Amino acid sequence: MNFRDTLKINREGHLEIGGCDAVGLAKSFGTPLYVMDEKYIRDMCAAYRGVIEKEYGGRGLVLYASKAFSCLAIYKIAKEEGIGVDVVSGGELYTAIKAGFPADKIYMHGNNKLREELEYALDCGVGTIVVDSFNELDLLDGLAAARGKTQDILFRVNPGVEAHTHHFIQTAKTDSKFGFSLADGTAEKITAVALGKKNLRLRGYHCHIGSQIFEKESFRLAVGKMMAFMADMKAKFGFEADRLNLGGGYGIWYTDEDKKITPSGYAAYLETIISEVALRAKEYGLKEPFLLIEPGRSIVGEAGVTLYTVGAIKDIPGVKKYVAVDGGMFDNPRYALYQAKYTALLANRAAEKPEEVVSVAGKCCESGDIVCANVMLPKAETGDILAVLSTGAYNYSMASNYNRNRIPPVVLVKDGFAEYIVKPQSYEDLVRNDVIPERLQ
Repeated sequence: MNFRDTLKINREGHLEIGGCDAVGLAKSFGTPLYVMDEKYIRDMCAAYRGVIEKEYGGRGLVLYASKAFSCLAIYKIAKEEGIGVDVVSGGELYTAIKAGFPADKIYMHGNNKLREELEYALDCGVGTIVVDSFNELDLLDGLAAARGKTQDILFRVNPGVEAHTHHFIQTAKTDSKFGFSLADGTAEKITAVALGKKNLRLRGYHCHIGSQIFEKESFRLAVGKMMAFMADMKAKFGFEADRLNLGGGYGIWYTDEDKKITPSGYAAYLETIISEVALRAKEYGLKEPFLLIEPGRSIVGEAGVTLYTVGAIKDIPGVKKYVAVDGGMFDNPRYALYQAKYTALLANRAAEKPEEVVSVAGKCCESGDIVCANVMLPKAETGDILAVLSTGAYNYSMASNYNRNRIPPVVLVKDGFAEYIVKPQSYEDLVRNDVIPERLQ
């Protein structure tokens, strides 16, 4: 387990999150229930922000990658913590603006942004748009011209470094739907084209090398390649980028196979990046760029816990034991998508020693509806409250109404207080946009 001051076992032997007894939360709000630890989220924001302020003289900005978890409250927290956000759709942008987030601190991503999304971004005054194709470059230039404005842009670049979890590779040719490759010359070509656009102001470059990364060498390598490219663009075109966005991808703890990293430990990743940027800037005779990073999972992932109520229990002797819960792939599709691993415990019996291996099954009409497989639990009983840890990132954001199940609500906990930040869905919500054509009446 990866316990902390806001995630622990209390005197009653129950799981406690943000000072709230998980059993009490399940009783008050029902299950399934997403629970988000506000203090942990703020601690992570502060840790990243603090490194930029202390180690880089404040010449940078933390951008919360809101695809990990998007709702009005998370943008309010980001605003209060003095960080920026990145958005990847019109819906995320609308939510951020609706929450009162300052548009000049929003970066907009996406490999195929819709015309209406780009128009909305321009009309909202989004600070920077990360351009991902030649088509988008031309479209955005025209839309900005029609509005009589000049839009700041970055380009997403594929540096030929790919990293996931515990390994990384260098590739001469990058196969990705995102960005412009260094290897095939398209990153250079788009730079040349952009410098001729009258209504776009190229400020620099962005890269993102993967997800769930624990080692630091891949980040150093990416910095080296990006800074070398920036030096090359200065030499060829006289263009010196003043911004470098190095994306996110920092790994989090899901099971004891993963490293346990504290907020200060995550700060060390950023310190490594800053040191490498300074080193390469000196080596290539460049100004140290305004530095941006985009942590998402590492800010909200471990802050989240999902609570379920145990229902049917099916023991197939010599084969497998299933513990079914009242949620499933509609609130967490990550196992169904890529066999994601999790740690689970019985929140009402959290101090008890695990004694059997089970698979936690959901209630959807799908054989593949597994919440987490092969987890150790005490002998579960119907009515127990099951907690799955580290579900704050890419769980609510990928939830669906599959089988017409209701997406669970989200509560924010801090200092013993719990409040909705996403209200429960009703059955009426499920049919709200349904229409019966008149010919079927």
